[in-house]
Amino acid sequence: MITQELITKIAIILIPLIFAITVHEVAHGWVASKFGDQTAKMLGRLTLNPVKHIDILGTIIVPIILLALGGFIFGWAKPVPISPRNFKNPRPMMAIVAVAGPVSNLIMAILWAIVAKIGLMIQADNTHLAALTAIGFAGITINAFIGVLNLLPIPPLDGGRIVSNILPPKLAYYYDKLEPFGFYILIILIITGILSHILLPITLTLIHSIAALFGIL
Repeated sequence: MITQELITKIAIILIPLIFAITVHEVAHGWVASKFGDQTAKMLGRLTLNPVKHIDILGTIIVPIILLALGGFIFGWAKPVPISPRNFKNPRPMMAIVAVAGPVSNLIMAILWAIVAKIGLMIQADNTHLAALTAIGFAGITINAFIGVLNLLPIPPLDGGRIVSNILPPKLAYYYDKLEPFGFYILIILIITGILSHILLPITLTLIHSIAALFGIL
């Protein structure tokens, strides 16, 4: 059932969520372009225009359903196309391209902390500024969660890409065979609650560290 509370929550998380997912994907493509692969650029994906990256299911429907159910929120965008064969040193460069996504989320979490800090400093019972503060805190939380989630060593998450490209080639070959099952593994971890036990301590520590850094605990 759609309630005023749900609509307010959607309004608060929408901008941080879209930016978190969009910038994450652009970061992959941007680093890849610096290593010599212009695939994303040629396909018009090196843009902050969210329309180019939005996946209706992963960027909109799934996050809203999870929000309505009261669980943690995650989502995904259309993956930015990358061709490692265009890299001079494909395996180490692909690992760096993979880590660029979570790093971008960390940077965004810090930027949203600045937004929250500004909102708290000048809020003074102003409803619009209170909303700014809430959006800032949402941005910290969403980016921390997406960044940590993507570092899980489950293909095709970024953590899986990193592991695949630092393993010896023979082991990486067998490890990559997990990729078709990666989404199902993730769903099982969510349903069983294992994912929460893995992610929450790390994510909360990161959120609290960023908040403490800016004095917004």
